Amino acid sequence: MFISFFEIRICQSCGLRYPLAENHPFGARCPHCLGETRAALKRELEDSTPREKIAPANKKAVLLDNIRSAWNVGSIFRSADGFGFEAAYLCGITPTPEVSAVRKTALGADEFVAWSQHKDAVQLARNLKQEGWKIFALEEDKRSKPVSQVSCLTHNSVLIVGNEVTGVDPELLDLADEIFYIPMRGQKRSFNVANAFSIAAYALDSAT
Repeated sequence: MFISFFEIRICQSCGLRYPLAENHPFGARCPHCLGETRAALKRELEDSTPREKIAPANKKAVLLDNIRSAWNVGSIFRSADGFGFEAAYLCGITPTPEVSAVRKTALGADEFVAWSQHKDAVQLARNLKQEGWKIFALEEDKRSKPVSQVSCLTHNSVLIVGNEVTGVDPELLDLADEIFYIPMRGQKRSFNVANAFSIAAYALDSAT
């Protein structure tokens, strides 16, 4: 969804300061207390149309291996579009944009990233390899390298991200040309899968 302007409004009852996008259903009522608000400023957006895409030399796709959360899937769609991924393979139990929560989180990105649904991610990955695609997997594994070590892409490439609890299917890891992990600095062992995809997608984008 693209907008041409937004306002910053301040509630005259509770003091809440918040942005109000064009045509938002809240109108001028405060979303916290429903009080009257006043406009503090209005900002016009110079260009509300999508920017022209520069076609990469090699295609990039993402394979979602049994992602449970529709919100994560929608977020991945949005990031995939931003990083120039042309396709998303939705495998196993991964919900599709036919689910409203996916569409809501994708914010229209599912209209720009071609998607298809597949019951068996392993068979799909085998087929992609036979067609010459290079397979990357994002997972902690004894074969993993830091994601910063992604080399320059010379083939069509597919990035696999896995289930929020069990990770990437072991047979998919065996098919991968390279496996990468994201180093963690804190106490948790991994990032949210949608955030992890964005980090890895940036690394792949930087390698092109």
